[in-house]
Amino acid sequence: MLVESDMDSSVTKPESFWDILQEMESAWTTTVLLVPCVVVLTAGFFYIYGMVVSLLSKTSVRNKVVVLTDALSGLGKECASVFHKGGARLILCGKNCEKLEELADDLANASDPTVTFPIKLVLLDFGEIESLPEAIEEILECYGYLDILILNSSMKVKGPAQSLSLEMDKLLMDNNYFGPVTLAKGVLPSMISRRTGHLLLVNSIQGKLAVPFRTTYSASKHAVQAFFDCLRAEVEEYGISVSTINHTFISGSAADAAPSKSLWSLLYTKKPLGVSPDEAATEIVKTLNNKRKEVVIAPSLPKVAIYARSFFPNVFFAVMAAGVKNAAASEKTQ
Repeated sequence: MLVESDMDSSVTKPESFWDILQEMESAWTTTVLLVPCVVVLTAGFFYIYGMVVSLLSKTSVRNKVVVLTDALSGLGKECASVFHKGGARLILCGKNCEKLEELADDLANASDPTVTFPIKLVLLDFGEIESLPEAIEEILECYGYLDILILNSSMKVKGPAQSLSLEMDKLLMDNNYFGPVTLAKGVLPSMISRRTGHLLLVNSIQGKLAVPFRTTYSASKHAVQAFFDCLRAEVEEYGISVSTINHTFISGSAADAAPSKSLWSLLYTKKPLGVSPDEAATEIVKTLNNKRKEVVIAPSLPKVAIYARSFFPNVFFAVMAAGVKNAAASEKTQ
């Protein structure tokens, strides 16, 4: 009887150096081919995302009358460009007539006149409350109605409470509260009669968080936030949407770029230059499309602080007080 040995089948030969080299070369080739594919796919994703945002802007504002209360700011110019290209009937507002005309010319030159509408211009200064009735009348006369009102005007003041005059407090409240409220009240009857419309308030996160050395500013932002939160429920039965977008701050000025050494600066800075105008404009387009009631554009820490203010107020107040002490100590060492 012959018994065949199966030793050869159970013993594997060690791989030679050349076999290992060939495997490494194959893996390297695969990696080299894979990296460009990943780059192309990533670029394709961002391209598709840009196309979707562009499509959203067109579907949300095409043929609609859109009012921008501060078209001359960085965010205002970005929104004006997006909405104009999207086919909106734009009414651009601002404090300077010459700059508004210059902006309108730039937008007209950069767009196709066959798919866009002529831009209307209205002088608007929330710091001059007595001039608002005339401005409101002029806005309504442009097309006889409006569909979307974007309240993006704002005035900032920073300093210890005792150093701010009452006149400055009143001016800040006019710009950040009484002005937007007066304009909203002025256009509401038109929206109610048509049973449609969208009011969008671009507000600071300090409408939800009170930060030291911004007493009047935070007060004005809290006030306007509360007004539109109340208004939302009042006008819902008329088919009118009210949205608020709270951001850390919109970048674009040298003052915004200056780094802050205070402890609480972490609560409202998203990155060295804050939220860019194009990021904020993209969020506005999305909000107009999905009609979200409230949006917060901020990193995790400020969002946590909002909840901490509600559920752990003593902890929040202690952090704010520590920030003041830290700022004072930093100034002494300089």
